[in-house]
Formats: sequence, structure tokens, C-alpha cells
Amino acid sequence: MDLKLKPFDFAQAATRAGMADVARRVEAKTRTDATGSSTGVQGASFQNAFSGALQSISAAQTKASTMQREVQFDNPTVSLEETMISMQKAQLGFQSAVQVRNKLVQAYTDIMNMQV
Repeated sequence: MDLKLKPFDFAQAATRAGMADVARRVEAKTRTDATGSSTGVQGASFQNAFSGALQSISAAQTKASTMQREVQFDNPTVSLEETMISMQKAQLGFQSAVQVRNKLVQAYTDIMNMQV
């Protein structure tokens, strides 16, 4: 069975759905992509996603460390429960990053050991 798909015009679909502002933004984005000029918006890439995730993990660790220090100094505005939750979030984020790193290293090793 031969299946031929027609190109989907998102701007036209958004206009028909009553979302004219979305359609205008899509058309503007399509025009800037076609001309090659960019307005400072970067495309999604693995590097950007991974960098953002690492920055988020770092921020969580910094927040947990700050909250832990405040609890140690008996700051009444910081609760022990919030501090423990923040510490667990930071720990889970770090463990996730380590697992992703391990998978990437394993994938790299597998690719390098492939015979060409």
C-alpha cells in the first residue's frame, strides 16, 4: 500500500481553529526560517537540553545547601521539612545526571568498539 501524505499547514489550521495570533506567529517564524535570519531563538538540541538540565540540577543543589545552612543557624523562616524535600530533589537530580552520563559513556564505548 502506497501512502502519500500532504504537507500540513499549521498556520492555516490555527486560523481555522480561531487562533489568529498563533497563526501569525507561525507564519512569521516560517518566514524567518526560510530567509535564514534568526531573532535570537535557538533550535532545540541535545547540548542545549543537557546544559539546561545540568544548570537546573546545580540550582537545586545550591538551594538545598542554602536551606540546610539556614536550618543549622536556626532560621525560623526555613522549615526542616522543606529543607529535607529540597535536599532529596537535589539528590535525585544528581543521581539522574550520573545515570545519563553513564549511559552516554556506555554508548560511546559501544560505538568505539564497533568494527568497521
